Amino acid sequence: MTITRRCTLGLLAGALVPHPAGAQAFPTRPMTIVVPYPPGGPTDAIARIVAQELSVALGHNVIVRNEPGASGAVGTRAAARAEPDGHTIVFGNNQTHGNNMFLLKEPGYDAVKDFAPLAGAGAFEHVFVVRKDLPVQTINELIELARREPGKLNYGSTGLGSGSHLSTELFMARTGIRMTHVPFRGAAPLLQELMGGRIDVSNSTLPSVLGQIQSGDIRAVAIASPQRHPTLPDVPTLREQGIADADAESWAAFFAPAATPSTILDRLSREIIAVLEKPAAREAITKMGFSLKVREPAAFRPYLVEEIKTWGEIIKAAGVKAEG
Repeated sequence: MTITRRCTLGLLAGALVPHPAGAQAFPTRPMTIVVPYPPGGPTDAIARIVAQELSVALGHNVIVRNEPGASGAVGTRAAARAEPDGHTIVFGNNQTHGNNMFLLKEPGYDAVKDFAPLAGAGAFEHVFVVRKDLPVQTINELIELARREPGKLNYGSTGLGSGSHLSTELFMARTGIRMTHVPFRGAAPLLQELMGGRIDVSNSTLPSVLGQIQSGDIRAVAIASPQRHPTLPDVPTLREQGIADADAESWAAFFAPAATPSTILDRLSREIIAVLEKPAAREAITKMGFSLKVREPAAFRPYLVEEIKTWGEIIKAAGVKAEG
């Protein structure tokens, strides 16, 4: 047998050997990033920046699909049950992939077992904001107003178990005040009600309210992080105003269904991290008040486990009970 013939037979034999699914071309059609919140909020905005850049990198359209409901559980559940071929991923956070495990009796998914992390993106810092006609200028004036008539003031959140919900519960536990919780299905509807004067207070993620603070439509009274934020240098922190152990940040990350082939997970992880590290994308995202801290899957997994533990302790300390 000649060398040429042996090579030809070898190539034919190789062509007949089935290749594992992970070795197939990816992607083969448009991709979807599920955002488990309504359009218009900061989570949605960041996902759309990533989707636009990812479309170029992958050579296929990447579509953002908003699936709000049940504190982010509706969209997250849909992503968990999607075909594990890399064409559907989810942009989750400490609510969808942490707090819902404690606060929803049947979320319909397991945040750790049903998902593979692709990239940790960073965190939303929180800021206490009030409607512009509420007669308070500082966090301590807000506390005094709430103490005079317990439960009369209401506070809005982006849903049961969200960072805005739990951080406010923690704040109330630390200060001994009571306000009435009004949950919404995302940042956009909450902001509309706050600007309309129907909600008194919110401990919101900074990106979701920054523009309205700067325009004077609502007023910021405290940053709920250890340091002041450069976009709001004149707004003091909780600690500066004498309130300790009530800081909060809400992390965000990209996930795929756990059974997705490792080769596809690796490709998606590389491409998403590359997008988040592009100067133009970084500038657009950080301008919204989001603190980028990109983590590879190996670094994000232990962080996720620790964060679930931490927020579980906050839920217990705040006395928040599971619902639904």
